[in-house]
Amino acid sequence: MLKRFVVFLGLLVATTFAVAQVKDLPDFTNLVEKQGAAVVNITTTQVIKNNRMMQGGSPFDEDDPAFEFFKRFGQGQGQGQGPSMPREYENKGTGSGFIISADGYILTNAHVVADASEVVVRLTDKREFKAKVLGSDKRSDVALIKIEASGLPVAALGDPNKLKVGEWVVAIGSPFGLENTVTAGIVSAKGRSLPQENYVPFIQTDAAINPGNSGGPLFNMRGEVVGINSQIYSRSGGYMGLSFAIPIDIALEVKNQLLAHGKVSRGRIGVAIQEMTKDLADSFGMPKVQGALVASVEKDTPADKAGIEEGDVILKFDAKSIVQSSDLPRIVAMTRPGNTVPVEVWRKGASRSLSITVAEMPEDGAPAQRSGKRRNKQSEASSVNRLGLVVIELSAEQRKQLGIDNGVLVEDVRDARIDLRPGDVILTLINKGVKTSVKSAAQFDSLLSQLDKTATFSLQVRRGDNQTYITIKGFGDGK
Repeated sequence: MLKRFVVFLGLLVATTFAVAQVKDLPDFTNLVEKQGAAVVNITTTQVIKNNRMMQGGSPFDEDDPAFEFFKRFGQGQGQGQGPSMPREYENKGTGSGFIISADGYILTNAHVVADASEVVVRLTDKREFKAKVLGSDKRSDVALIKIEASGLPVAALGDPNKLKVGEWVVAIGSPFGLENTVTAGIVSAKGRSLPQENYVPFIQTDAAINPGNSGGPLFNMRGEVVGINSQIYSRSGGYMGLSFAIPIDIALEVKNQLLAHGKVSRGRIGVAIQEMTKDLADSFGMPKVQGALVASVEKDTPADKAGIEEGDVILKFDAKSIVQSSDLPRIVAMTRPGNTVPVEVWRKGASRSLSITVAEMPEDGAPAQRSGKRRNKQSEASSVNRLGLVVIELSAEQRKQLGIDNGVLVEDVRDARIDLRPGDVILTLINKGVKTSVKSAAQFDSLLSQLDKTATFSLQVRRGDNQTYITIKGFGDGK
């Protein structure tokens, strides 16, 4: 009897616990009922023009010298002609979007409507409208489209800055064309930077996002749009738990500029930057790891004119703190071209204030950098220094080609622990915030000889067309 009572009591506790857990789970039904109607399905048609010779399956263009040869001698047997393909054909695509005004303005992704000859919007009540693309911005992946309608349901918009990591979020969209699909997850991270995506601090979630969800809204639990679902990380092409959304405040700024000017203007100052590390911060004499390290400054750009130098660490821009290097491109891009703003930099062991007048970023991106030869074929003998490097002088012609006034060339690397390569050009040595130009191999070796074996210092290095900073933390005698 006692045994049965114990079993019964255990089942009762387990059931009570399970019920309590169910009660703690969020209920998304009201959110979907109130906001789902503002989410739309977008179908696009793109006319693909085929420039290849299709008769006989030729892989050559008509103006290619091989075209006529293939036409005469490359035909299949029997019929004399291979299968023909049309000169142009239609490619269909699907995506999602959401209504932001009752008179038909809709936000979606730029890649959803890119190069579309026709855009059709379908509402949840099955009505369909042809949409006009009012503008799109590839850098943020935001597009604004318009349908001719009135009295439409409108999505409520929220503040993504109030989002907290771990908070529940809901995505509604058309994955694989399945309209008004609802998925849920949590905010995995905020302010994510992705490769080649420098202007959007993405919201990372684990809500299931798949092809077709692009352009759809990401809701918080108050039923407010906090982001536009834009990208997924996937090895298979499908959902793997890493989804990224554009914060709605970024999207609205893009929308406003598209409406006002038809394009998006972004600020630019003309620097190449790299991430700060603990070792770099130590070698620069900084009290903590922060800011964006200036690896190079383009000539005659706002940064150059403002006096920003290679090796500066930008701590604040327009009174906004630069916590990590990825913050700087976004903050600069959001600054109106022509504005003069304060900049705080760390230089030679102390912070100093500058002012800079922001230029406008070209629509096709930053100008291409100058290229130049980097290998020195001199055969002069040099010894291995304390870093396990063989460095030699640069000729006047090489310095002219590289556009530099000082530096030594790394001819050989004998210590695999050192992150340098043959062909690198060492420009400066930074120790405890003091930056010293490297002018000769003998002077560089002398600088190294003055350092303690446990010293942490950095080298400014020209590698190909780019410049970077490499930190050395403790070194021996090249053995």
